Amino acid sequence: QVQLMESGGGLVQPGGSLRLSCVASGTIFVMYSMSWYRQVPGKQRELVARHNTGGTAVPAGAEYADSVKDRFTISRDNTDVYPQMTNLRPEDTGVYYCNAHLRGSEGGREYWGQGTQVTVSS
Repeated sequence: QVQLMESGGGLVQPGGSLRLSCVASGTIFVMYSMSWYRQVPGKQRELVARHNTGGTAVPAGAEYADSVKDRFTISRDNTDVYPQMTNLRPEDTGVYYCNAHLRGSEGGREYWGQGTQVTVSS
C-alpha cells in the first residue's frame, strides 16, 4: 500500500511564498509522475504542476497550468515532490492535493494525498 503525506500549507499574504511537500512511502517499483492539484469549493480538481519521470511515453520534465507558469516551480527527489510557490495570489487559494502515478505491489495506478489548505489573503 502506497501512502502520500503532504505538508506545507497555510495562510500567506498576496505576493508571499510557500513550499509544499509530498512524501510517498510504501512499495514503489516505478514512479511515472508526481503532481499537485488544486480544488476550490464548487469546482473540479485542476492540475497545477506535474513532474514526469520519463518512465512512460510522456517525456521527462515539468508541466504547469498557465495560471502558475513563472511563479511555481516543481522539483522531485526520488519519491518526494516539492512545488515552490512564489508571488502567490488570492486565486491560488484552495486545497492542494498530491497525486502519484506509479507501479507498486498493486500494479499501475494513481494515489492521492489527503490534501493541504493554502489560503492567500491579506
